[in-house]
Amino acid sequence: MNKMISNIEMGKYLVSPLSKQLDDGRFAASVSIRSGRGRGTHDRVMRFTPSFGCDTAALNYATQQGVIWVNERLN
Repeated sequence: MNKMISNIEMGKYLVSPLSKQLDDGRFAASVSIRSGRGRGTHDRVMRFTPSFGCDTAALNYATQQGVIWVNERLN
């Protein structure tokens, strides 16, 4: 089962954190960062190595990493 929290708009980027329960019961974190519109849409998906004991921790980590990535490009 996948769980997503609210998307975060940051300038031209849309950050969408996601967690997924693994076979061992832990949770993986990933984040989608989308920019553009229509045919010019670009979507970068990052999956992270650490696993987490709960979906909230995985979502928080994915959110932090997505925000860091966008901030590096906006500054």
